[in-house]
Amino acid sequence: MRRTERLFRIIQILRGRRTAVTGRQLAEELGISLRSLYRDMAELIAQNVPVRGEAGTGYVLDDGYDMPPLMLTADELEAAILGAAWVMKRGDPALGRAARDLIAKIAHATPESLRPVLLDATLKPISFKAVPVETFDMAHVRRALRDRVRLALTYRDADGGVTDRTIWPIFIAYLEEVRIIVAWCERRQDFRHFRTDRIQALAVTAARIPERHATLLKRWKATQRPYPATIPPGEHGLR
Repeated sequence: MRRTERLFRIIQILRGRRTAVTGRQLAEELGISLRSLYRDMAELIAQNVPVRGEAGTGYVLDDGYDMPPLMLTADELEAAILGAAWVMKRGDPALGRAARDLIAKIAHATPESLRPVLLDATLKPISFKAVPVETFDMAHVRRALRDRVRLALTYRDADGGVTDRTIWPIFIAYLEEVRIIVAWCERRQDFRHFRTDRIQALAVTAARIPERHATLLKRWKATQRPYPATIPPGEHGLR
């Protein structure tokens, strides 16, 4: 890895962490010596990158720092294009259009030296599963997640029973065959996983969710053992 790429990589690592990262951790992730890492940090500071910290205490990047646009490596560019291409195929219509526009913007801003990565398109998402179909606009759910408001829905469970629910959405899980809204259900007073293809009607309310998103997510994760970071397999929880 060239030094310029390594400096950008350091910035990316620091941007993705909320706590200080030690020089040793950075050096191990980059595959370089600690002495080289210290030289790189000194170079970043000399270039007025707002890095705080020092050897032995760890480093943090001040909030609000922006790198020049699209200073991407070939691997990063391929990852972005592959992800966007998957969303174009498997996302809801509005998200698919956004992914298409994102690819167009990336293509416009990509340096000439990296254009072959876009033009060759050697990585493609392929699926033989049908795309999930909802009776409502998934963009409404994503807006409710951003605005932190409750959803009112009519839901048909796995046994065919139909109930009205008010839920506090936590996140949307995009699986290969289905999309699932993970939420706190006021009716059940518990966390539930709602398949979007079983939702018969949905409305965004004006009622705010009274609990912080981070707290809800933490409580949900605690109920998922031994599946702490994923949706449980099969029909468990999809009621």
